[in-house]
Amino acid sequence: MPTTNTIDTILHTYQPYLGVHYEKYRNHVCRVFHNCCHIDPDHNNEEKYAIVAVFHDIGIWTNNTIDYLGPSIVQLDIYLKKTGRGQWLDECNAMISWHHKTSPYTGPFQHTVETFRRSDWIDVSLCLLTYGVDKQHISHNRQQYPNYGFHWFLMKKLLKNFFIHPLRPLPMFRR
Repeated sequence: MPTTNTIDTILHTYQPYLGVHYEKYRNHVCRVFHNCCHIDPDHNNEEKYAIVAVFHDIGIWTNNTIDYLGPSIVQLDIYLKKTGRGQWLDECNAMISWHHKTSPYTGPFQHTVETFRRSDWIDVSLCLLTYGVDKQHISHNRQQYPNYGFHWFLMKKLLKNFFIHPLRPLPMFRR
């Protein structure tokens, strides 16, 4: 199983963008990754989940925007091509594109996309949504990787975006 080594290796290159938010984002990434591995025990998908977890929100920092899905996919594509994983482009792009879908995803790569979507929602919802994942696992995950104000950071970004773009306050959400 890829440990957080994969995550840390990739994420380290984004430290200049993340700045003071490095640990809070890293912990969010690790929580999402471990949720994925808990929901989907197929070890063949773990590396994809680790990589996508790093890139799924990275556009918030690389492009300083709350409309970050496109910029996050651009960073992911660069990484996958550079590391010889171009065959994963469509699947990994779908995981990022649909991770804020508010209803179940059906379509190509349904299993991994839906696993990633649920894993992120578990964390973003502060565990109000669990999708049947054992609460003991979620609690252990949150203890191992503390929030450090990640959700507060997101709320401030969303509020700021609401005042700038009141007709499109949540551009990353899909139905």
